[in-house]
Amino acid sequence: MDIWEANSISAAVTPHPCAATGLQMCTGTDCGTEGRYDTICDPDGCDFNSFRMGDKTFYGPGLTVDTTKKFTVVTQFVSSDGTTSGDLVEIRRLYVQDGVVIQNSKVNIPGMDAYDSITEDFCDAQKSAFGDQTQFQAKGGLTRMGQALKNGMVLVLSVWDDHA
Repeated sequence: MDIWEANSISAAVTPHPCAATGLQMCTGTDCGTEGRYDTICDPDGCDFNSFRMGDKTFYGPGLTVDTTKKFTVVTQFVSSDGTTSGDLVEIRRLYVQDGVVIQNSKVNIPGMDAYDSITEDFCDAQKSAFGDQTQFQAKGGLTRMGQALKNGMVLVLSVWDDHA
């Protein structure tokens, strides 16, 4: 679960479900040694990145979420019955800046509805619109991701450097 992949000009939230339930060490082709999509986990995920989803004015310096100022990122995991025991059906992203709640941007891609969160319908439409592999769905989608979240996860932070 990539809860926050971001820099000053781009941000994404990306669930990556796995066919395995619980901790599992991959061996051989399950590690993707023969191909990117031969792994036990979805390598692409179902991402919501405002720029990729067609809103070029939402996130960045001087934009709706102005990355030159402090802001708070809120990620909500919504279940089918509104409890912690229900199936995961939606991942929402909100921002708070200068005391104002900023709703996530809406999709502006031909062939897609104006989604503003990650749902199974969003993921199906995204994969279709971009011609992407459907490994997210094949590995169990949001239901499987929700099961993994219920098992507990460890927050890991990493800093990437791009010399380009």
